[in-house]
Amino acid sequence: MISISRMNLSTVDSTNSFIRAMLQKDGAGYGMTKNSKSGFTLVVADDQTRGRGQQGNAWETEKGKNLTFSLLCHPDFILASQQFLLSQCMAVAIQQTLSLYVEGVEVKWPNDIYINEHKISGTLIECDLQGKHISNCIIGVGININQTVFRSDAPNPTSLCLLTGREHDREEILSSLLHHFQRLYALLQEGQEDTVRQLYMQHLYRREGFHRYSDARGEFMAEMAEVEPTGHLRLRFENGNVARYEFKEVRFLTD
Repeated sequence: MISISRMNLSTVDSTNSFIRAMLQKDGAGYGMTKNSKSGFTLVVADDQTRGRGQQGNAWETEKGKNLTFSLLCHPDFILASQQFLLSQCMAVAIQQTLSLYVEGVEVKWPNDIYINEHKISGTLIECDLQGKHISNCIIGVGININQTVFRSDAPNPTSLCLLTGREHDREEILSSLLHHFQRLYALLQEGQEDTVRQLYMQHLYRREGFHRYSDARGEFMAEMAEVEPTGHLRLRFENGNVARYEFKEVRFLTD
């Protein structure tokens, strides 16, 4: 397994932003030496006051109730054009972990985790590039574990506690997740990208059948045609035409 250097924080604005500041300081005072480049750096926070999601969205979390962390890795073996593999890797790791506790865990493109039409987890990926490859990758994750009341305007949040009727050990879940991620990351190191992609597609939300979506032109019915290696989503309309979407260019509507 890849070594992990861990930092625990009581309160922070954003674990992703914290790691970004660490990198900008060139590791001074944080133990981020050249030797750490072969391992992971994990920053875990009990309270994240300004958690960030995709495209600037906020992530609500109650202090001491959920998992909020960022993982820094250095996947210089992955091409910049293939960075979506890291998003798939973490999404599958979360799906595999939560499936130990509840059924019906799916990955909603690009990397949210849904259970019975309700969101339980979100991930924010930020990569630094060096030439054609990735030098640093910060993977920020929020998972609702024991929170039972949500006050934001998020339309459909849930938590493991709400789904199972009991509280759960956050450290146990984090340990399991890291184990799954390390195993999947090792597959990428071994050149088994297709295995990770297949696992992602196997658990993809709405991977079969026609469903309701909307884009800049309005609402429509479509089925998933493909998730490209770049992370773009291709939807096939009822007339057979196919459209290609980047993140946030299409919305999933309730059927």
